[in-house]
Amino acid sequence: MAARYLRAAPALSRLPRCPLPAAGVEQRRHYADKRIKVANPVVEMDGDEMTRIIWAFIKEKLILPNVDVQLKYFDLGLPHRDKTDDQVTIDSALATQKYSVAVKCATITPDEARVEEFKLKKMWKSPNGTIRNILGGTVFREPIICKNIPRLVPGWTKPITIGRHAHGDQVSQRRDCAAGQQLPQSLPDALPGPPQYKATDFVVNKSGTFKMVFTPKDGSGSKEWEVFNFPGGGVGMGMYNTDESISGFAHSCFQYAVQKKWPLYLSTKNTILKAYDGRFKDIFQEIFDKHYKTEFDKLKIWYEHRLIDDMVAQMLKSSGGFVWACKNYDGDVQSDILAQGFGSLGLMTSVLVCPDGKTIEAEAAHGTVTRHYREHQKGRPTSTNPIASIFAWTRGLEHRGKLDSNPDLIKFAQTLEKVCVDTVESGTMTKDLAGCIHGLANVKLNEHFVNTTDFLDAIKNNLDKALGKK
Repeated sequence: MAARYLRAAPALSRLPRCPLPAAGVEQRRHYADKRIKVANPVVEMDGDEMTRIIWAFIKEKLILPNVDVQLKYFDLGLPHRDKTDDQVTIDSALATQKYSVAVKCATITPDEARVEEFKLKKMWKSPNGTIRNILGGTVFREPIICKNIPRLVPGWTKPITIGRHAHGDQVSQRRDCAAGQQLPQSLPDALPGPPQYKATDFVVNKSGTFKMVFTPKDGSGSKEWEVFNFPGGGVGMGMYNTDESISGFAHSCFQYAVQKKWPLYLSTKNTILKAYDGRFKDIFQEIFDKHYKTEFDKLKIWYEHRLIDDMVAQMLKSSGGFVWACKNYDGDVQSDILAQGFGSLGLMTSVLVCPDGKTIEAEAAHGTVTRHYREHQKGRPTSTNPIASIFAWTRGLEHRGKLDSNPDLIKFAQTLEKVCVDTVESGTMTKDLAGCIHGLANVKLNEHFVNTTDFLDAIKNNLDKALGKK
């Protein structure tokens, strides 16, 4: 692993003022040694903007004073990704493969405006896409339920977990065939790029024939499909997935359902995409029958395939308490619907679970909270919800505890999660959550909500009490 891609995070803010990470791959501080000892390292992936600032507070004030863990630090902030030609992202994923547990701060996926803002060398790909392509697996998103946060779908009394296949399908590599050429290199997403971009979509501006060709590697005859004869301008797309990836997706989902002791549903549109979606349906059924049916029967849970439109209706009518396996694009859309249905995207966990059942990467489900960061840069206080970022740490540490047979670490992670929920349920919360209760137009600072630093301080104080430090 190239040490040159690991460095200390730059100071981005005066508030909260937290010690910065030391240079190098290990992060250690001087603490009273009553901390929980952790036998194996955890990979830490730093991020961008407001979440980066919150991330530093969480690590320095909530985690490291209580947990003696070796952190393998990677700066995935956009300036450092640009400096290393995105090699740091690849290295962080490879480190996750080695150590089995990673926690990740939210990161920027640059568009044209970000390229200009940061004076980037090129429009770098999604770091999440790069990491998921290397690790494989399934992204599981699950809501964090607080009793006093009203749900848009009041019938959801139990959590619903969405497992999103983190590979292939409509995740796109764009091409422009208007003049029979690809887009210029100033827009690198048009060029053959890293393999997380599994689809090729394109624009045409003249009449012509769109064909797909499969050429076997063994030299046997090619097969050609004529997709459409364009009478004029239009768009087209080709996408794919692999049996290996679909099988890994299936194993991850079945294992997760067993862990949660919840039924599992797979949704596709196999009535329309008979071969493509039909392959998902067939592989899931084969793996279930061969590897998991007996265990599901013992737990009195079940597996079922449903059409995506039927599944959406069933989700809205249900009380929750199930795992929903979604293809890549479906999972991307439905997980945000799920988050809002339960109250807030700020109350949503996101964990990438690999098919080996051992390797995970935990992160917040939301982005870098750019709007709040702009206010923060002006020296104005914000009320930014840190709970999903805290849960990224706790889910990673809990999994480390399970792998290492460390019950104290597991208990700490669960205690910190309970403290977050209890703090909100006691009436101390950020503006987004207060808005769920009273309406954003009606909430007032220090009456209905507190600012970011005060909320984090409240969690720290409550955690210290829960751990017997006060």
